[in-house]
Amino acid sequence: MTTSDSATTILIHLAGGVALLIWSVRLVRTGAMRAFGSSLRQALQTFTKNRLASFGSGAAVTIVLQSSTATTLLVSSFAGRKLIAPAMALAVLLGANLGTSLAAFVISMDLGWLWGLLLALGVALYLGHEAMDRARNIGRVLVGIGLILLSLIELNTAAAPLAQSPTFRTLLGALGNEPLLAALVAVAATWLTHSSIAVILLIATFAASGLFPPATALTLVIGANLGNALIPVLDQLGAPVAQRRAAVGNLLTRLALALIVLPFVGPLSGWLMALPSPDSRLAIEFHVALNLVGALLFLPFVTPIAALVDRFMPAKETAEATVTPRYLDPNVLDSPTEALACAMREALHLGDRVELMLRDTMTLLEKDELKLSRAIAQADDGVDSIHEAIKLYLVRVSRNELTDEEGRRLLEIITLITNLEHIGDIIDKNLRELAEKKIRKRYAFSPEGLVEIREFHQRVSSGLVLALNVFATRDLALARQLFAEKATMRDAERRATESHFQRLRSGRPESIETSAIHLDIIRDLKRIHGHIASIGYPILESANALRESRLMETKEARRQERDLLVPSPQTGH
Repeated sequence: MTTSDSATTILIHLAGGVALLIWSVRLVRTGAMRAFGSSLRQALQTFTKNRLASFGSGAAVTIVLQSSTATTLLVSSFAGRKLIAPAMALAVLLGANLGTSLAAFVISMDLGWLWGLLLALGVALYLGHEAMDRARNIGRVLVGIGLILLSLIELNTAAAPLAQSPTFRTLLGALGNEPLLAALVAVAATWLTHSSIAVILLIATFAASGLFPPATALTLVIGANLGNALIPVLDQLGAPVAQRRAAVGNLLTRLALALIVLPFVGPLSGWLMALPSPDSRLAIEFHVALNLVGALLFLPFVTPIAALVDRFMPAKETAEATVTPRYLDPNVLDSPTEALACAMREALHLGDRVELMLRDTMTLLEKDELKLSRAIAQADDGVDSIHEAIKLYLVRVSRNELTDEEGRRLLEIITLITNLEHIGDIIDKNLRELAEKKIRKRYAFSPEGLVEIREFHQRVSSGLVLALNVFATRDLALARQLFAEKATMRDAERRATESHFQRLRSGRPESIETSAIHLDIIRDLKRIHGHIASIGYPILESANALRESRLMETKEARRQERDLLVPSPQTGH
């Protein structure tokens, strides 16, 4: 084998080891979140009464999740909803900083012999239990830890020959001469991988193999530590200010710590090398010490730091807050059951908005208020925004391993929000414009015509309430009732049309003026009810309760409608 072939093989093994390490850390985090996510969130909310309890809960949760970023996003969500005081949220994140370094410390111990046992146990648990079972996800965690240990063995094997390469020594030596550049490289690497544990373990492995000197290793650790605090800040750029403050405060504490420690990296590395611990543990132990010092420095001052961040990040009161999703928690995406529950709550919230739009439309038809028309148009913009947010959220949920039941629930939510969005469009683009046309032309419905529209509208509104109840309860009897309402609505439409034509034949001026508007309103309300009835279809289909004759019934209904509007040759009517 030539020298170039040997170098290529080494680089391939190195790249594979890095990829396996990053993937394994994420596997552990995903499994832990699915197995213990709800318990960990409850623990974070419960043990945040004082700064020490908050600090300890942050460290414990992060050790389990293997990710301070996940803990930060959870805490930020709680802080944004005022479930945790800002100062206590910052104390939790200081604990999370230490927790992630302790997790790396434990994993990096000489446990190479353990990877086979963990993989065997993890695979047995994973294959021996049903999907989304807690034991199955614990198996996922064990497999992830086993693969982390295996990746470290592979990285050690691949990195050893690189330590003898003059090219790599020159490259990494140049990096060591530029501490700021080295720190920025570590920040970028941490942000790209979204895992400080993976980057820290990689730095420790390379340092133990002699790829760069101790001072460079410490500089890279400082950069990775800083990059880890930057990730949740960037991930939440579009979030409300109250939700972002805790992550920003944590970033400021790590930035201050980095600025304090960086100038003394050289003397520190010499002092640490004199300690009796092995050289291979230098980066790992420095990472723990760095976050421990950060906790001791800033934990007593979490209240003034939180107040400072609050001062420079004041909340902005905007009208946009009314169209922002309320319940789509990104922190539970790894737990499909909880994520679908969040999407369900948001979908019902969307239903409430559409129901209000429908109610306001009747008010607009009766009272001719153009200001209300503009409000309906703005409400439809909010419906579109929330519909899009729920849809994208469900796309992210669908990337998980879903049970059959979760798959059905996801389909039900998609069916609901799609039909609600269509209803909003009919209200905005059709009914609202018909109402404005009536206002501009100064038309007035006949008393009988207005009563007909009001009664038809009331039927449609009641149908929407019933559909939302069907979605929330998944009650089969209610779903059948919703489906049966389609025939009732056809009869109501026919009666309203017949009554309107009788008034036209009698020469009622109001009916003649508003004829087109009246019939279009009835037609559009009927279209809305069609979308309402569709909301119950997935529930009926899952219970095999839809009759195969549904299409034939629809054809028969259309034939009856044609017979109503087209006079029969025999009768001449």
